[in-house]
Amino acid sequence: QQSTACRQCFHKSLFLGGVSSSPGFSDPFFIVFLLFYLLILVGDAVIITVVVVDHTLHKPMYFFPINLSVLDVLFTTTTIPKMLAMFLANAKTISFRGCFPQMYSFHGLTVTEALLLVVMDPLHYPAKMTRRVNIQLAASTWITALLIPAPVIMQTSQLAYRDTTRVHHCFCDHLAVVQATCSDFSADFQTFLGFSIAMTVSLVPLLLVTLSYIHIILSILKINSKEGRVKAFSTCTSHLLVVGTYYSSIAVAYMSYRVDIPVDVHIMSNVVYSILTPLLNPIIYTLRNKEVKSAVKKSVFLKIFPLSKKVYLFG
Repeated sequence: QQSTACRQCFHKSLFLGGVSSSPGFSDPFFIVFLLFYLLILVGDAVIITVVVVDHTLHKPMYFFPINLSVLDVLFTTTTIPKMLAMFLANAKTISFRGCFPQMYSFHGLTVTEALLLVVMDPLHYPAKMTRRVNIQLAASTWITALLIPAPVIMQTSQLAYRDTTRVHHCFCDHLAVVQATCSDFSADFQTFLGFSIAMTVSLVPLLLVTLSYIHIILSILKINSKEGRVKAFSTCTSHLLVVGTYYSSIAVAYMSYRVDIPVDVHIMSNVVYSILTPLLNPIIYTLRNKEVKSAVKKSVFLKIFPLSKKVYLFG
């Protein structure tokens, strides 16, 4: 039987335990996460602005990177501002009404990224990716991904919680919140259900991406010239790097759930997963793409440093 202190209490708040409560950690964590957040916002804002403004980049191959940049901004904004408040002002409480939308956004956007990486088939951009197909794929990806976690999050919100519920995390991660509930049976079921869905929406897209790259490699090997093979493969490298970064970070986060490690290490592995891919995406798509780099120089750098225009044009 559940304790009398356990009940559905949307008027109450959750206490986010976060990482180590030692005061010495707060300032460094705040500075590091603020820097990462600003880099993510600036990097993605530059990519979005440049691709929208520069008509030479209005191509199918840049449609999904724009979606990815918008996704990264939304994804990090879901969690990092609350984490910054925790580190700076020790604001470790979050209302039930604020917790579950954050949980839904975090997991829904995670699924969105996994599905976006599937439909971003770089080798077939010129042949198959028309504007209409792009819009249809993007819309179906966002809608499907945002529907998948809704039933589980809704069920979790209906569980009973103590008047003082401590969540061992920096944000409302599904498993961390479930482990803070009163009912052991419900918590075990929700843990199993949540983990099963997480594995499905991670492994199925990974399998599809793997099959896609097998097809891509076979197609590249059929190209007669070495120069053509190199050019075709270089088209795929940015996407491949993003896929590798995403699944490497998510693998570390999932493994931390199954291994007996300190709570702080587990929390930080999950936090790194939520920051690493959004941090690297703008770098990968900017530094590895000549057209984007050139557009960034023309649209951003030369406007900030107009005196360097002559050097850029004639140097």
